[in-house]
Amino acid sequence: MENLAKPILPGCVVRVSDDNSIYKGYKGFVQRVTTKKAAVLFEGGNWDKLVTFALSDLDLV
Repeated sequence: MENLAKPILPGCVVRVSDDNSIYKGYKGFVQRVTTKKAAVLFEGGNWDKLVTFALSDLDLV
């Protein structure tokens, strides 16, 4: 039986799972995706931040 993982695509909501990141546990919206990285937009109150992560450091929500 195949293990079909859903791909991370622009518009998806993801959670940062990297133990070494200050963004661990934060949820954001994927804006751009390349072969190995994704740009994630975090919005919170009066700030917005766009941060790039390796795809392996992100989990779909």
